[in-house]
Amino acid sequence: MELRQLRCFIAVADALHFGHAAQQLDMLPSALGRHIRLLEESLNVRLFVRSTRSVALTAHGHKLLEEGKKIVAEVDALEAHFRRQGRLQAHTLRIGAIDSAAIALVPHLLPAFRHACPDVDVRIDENKTAQLLPKLKSGQLDMAFIRPMKESDPQLTTRFLLHENVVLAIAERHPLATRRSVTIEDIATLPLIVPARRARPHSHDVTIKLFNAAGLKPHIVQLVDEKQTILSMVASKVGGAIMPRWAARMATPHVRFVTIDHGEGAFTALPLAVAWVGNAPDAARDALLEIVSQELPHLIRQLC
Repeated sequence: MELRQLRCFIAVADALHFGHAAQQLDMLPSALGRHIRLLEESLNVRLFVRSTRSVALTAHGHKLLEEGKKIVAEVDALEAHFRRQGRLQAHTLRIGAIDSAAIALVPHLLPAFRHACPDVDVRIDENKTAQLLPKLKSGQLDMAFIRPMKESDPQLTTRFLLHENVVLAIAERHPLATRRSVTIEDIATLPLIVPARRARPHSHDVTIKLFNAAGLKPHIVQLVDEKQTILSMVASKVGGAIMPRWAARMATPHVRFVTIDHGEGAFTALPLAVAWVGNAPDAARDALLEIVSQELPHLIRQLC
């Protein structure tokens, strides 16, 4: 029995759904199924009763879930202990950041951090939340700026920071490009390029929620993962896109950004949070968190 197989088993046992567990672990369902099959073969027992419609634990599965969680928790605690010991010698702060934070937040924080901690090197991993969380929990990152998940994770300490407003990205020669602001009703029939939900659930959902709040349905013509690709399509007149306000900083020829007048309501904005593992003190991480707290009012003015 391997630790990776055990983690896969626990994810499926908690979700009772192979697809949801695979998405949580950022792996293909076929690969997840292979890990479970190998685990069952190594233990010579069935852990799940599977049908086309449901997944349920066997008696052996319930026992392994109970004991397996204890094993994983002990391994995680042991890893955390040695990571902390290594951190005292490494003098490196490893930061994960979604694109929004990597472009609009982290660069604003680094000068103050380097002044406060001149002997600490900073490494930045820019990625999506779904890819950053496993790295954070495995100890590859010390902290991460992420889109908060709907359900809290007991391994993580998460601090909400702010909600980012959204804007309309539109081709510069489109009639809406000359407007100071638009309403959802103004773009009711506009072809839209939207992030795929599996890759960027928050960005996808904010478009849907904006239209739902107005009693309308978005005219989605293309699903795309990466924001730069979305902007390229906007420039090529494929359609418009609802994007975080920080995207207006990206130098994209032939694209204009227009304020969206959607009234009040935080549900129409994108949440940003910072997360780290556990509650143990870490001098470098805590120094950056203090700077975040000090700079938050300025950051809110920039992004909200």
